[in-house]
Amino acid sequence: MSRIGKKPIVLPAQTDIQFQAGAVTVKGPKGILSYMPPKEITVEKQENKIICKRNNDARQVRAYHGLVRSLVNNMVIGVSAGFKKSMEIIGVGYRAKIEGKNLVMSLGFSHPVEYPIPEGISITVQGNVIEVIGIDKQKVGAVCAKIRGYYPPEPYKGKGIRYVGEQVRRKAGKTVSKK
Repeated sequence: MSRIGKKPIVLPAQTDIQFQAGAVTVKGPKGILSYMPPKEITVEKQENKIICKRNNDARQVRAYHGLVRSLVNNMVIGVSAGFKKSMEIIGVGYRAKIEGKNLVMSLGFSHPVEYPIPEGISITVQGNVIEVIGIDKQKVGAVCAKIRGYYPPEPYKGKGIRYVGEQVRRKAGKTVSKK
């Protein structure tokens, strides 16, 4: 039995779960999220807990068991508390700001880099720190990865966009050989 899949999910206050036509919909103070689990996995509500069960022990179904439980748990956390990831911009003259519905970044290129903020995500900029906030964990992570992809941290000077707390492995530069 999957160690993750058999754990019950505790429903916080002000959060409700509904099952309609095979889909799982979670409503909370932050919003609504929906997910269609595979038909081999059943999601049930028992008192104030959510239980995920599998119909058989096939290898793929066992893999889905823990996955579905994690996805439903992330939905519950997202609609009740939300997710937040912080990134920092390192480099002289590198900065970011919000203009309308775009994140505009100066990253040392000949032009500013504009990133349109997707629906359901809010981005705040304080100094050189960019905070990405949303209820969908996958979407928050994808937005952060896209922003980081514009200028990943480079190993020689450490310039670029990195997650707060991320360790960048530094390399030694070229050395001059003396003859």
